[in-house]
Amino acid sequence: MRRRGFLTAAAALTATALVPAPAVRAAAPRSPQDWMAGHPDATALQRLTIPGTHDSGARFGGLWAECQNTTVADQLNSGIRFLDIRCRITGDSYAIHHGAAYQNMMFGDVLIACRDFLAARPSETVLMRVKQEYSTESDAAFRRVFDLYLDQKGWRSLFRIGDGIPSLGASRGRVVLLGDNGGLPGVRYADSALFDIQDDWNAAPGAKYPKIEEHFRRAVQQPGKLFVNYVSTSALLPPRWNSDSLNPRTHTFLDSTASGWRGLGIVPLDFPATRPGLVDSLIRHN
Repeated sequence: MRRRGFLTAAAALTATALVPAPAVRAAAPRSPQDWMAGHPDATALQRLTIPGTHDSGARFGGLWAECQNTTVADQLNSGIRFLDIRCRITGDSYAIHHGAAYQNMMFGDVLIACRDFLAARPSETVLMRVKQEYSTESDAAFRRVFDLYLDQKGWRSLFRIGDGIPSLGASRGRVVLLGDNGGLPGVRYADSALFDIQDDWNAAPGAKYPKIEEHFRRAVQQPGKLFVNYVSTSALLPPRWNSDSLNPRTHTFLDSTASGWRGLGIVPLDFPATRPGLVDSLIRHN
């Protein structure tokens, strides 16, 4: 009887083992417009890979001034979630500049693009570095104009303004301010307690690329801070020409050696639209 019971149990176990396990349904792929919707509210922004643009508004002014060939709205729709916004005080407003080159755009135009995108895609957030450019006004003067945007011009509700880096859930539908000016509120951009930044903008492409790759490795090996890894330089050649060298190499690395890596941080790019699939590759590293 014991032997018969053992054989019966063994047969039942074998039969069970032969029944295929229920298929695990893969998460539905997200579009570049709403890729953050696939992540829980509790997700730390530090643990994401966030495609960005360097000098996001710089589309005019000649070879040495131009860093992008798409609008801010188009960048957001392509999956970009970090904007690098350079502002020159003019009266009670900010004009968008890259060095001396005015970019035919005001800060309000940037905010309109963000508002419209986030209204349509409330699962998303935009991290925005705001920096003074081509002017030497005091921090207090820069803050005065920013406060006019918040209150007199009605933009306060668009921003998430706080000291620490928030979770994704606390950021959805809003612009997280990364203040790169002593007068601004918000997360203090480049605070070494919060950020680990690679931005050697004056390294030739041959010297720059190893720094990009090394910073990706650091982000994976030493998680905790918000890593920022600029794939951009203006050394020796104009930004577009340098991006034609750096973007393909970075894309290849992401899709080969780093294919299984996650949480690479913010990755600002020059001319990402000229390298099809690069932004999508970054999004896949989440």
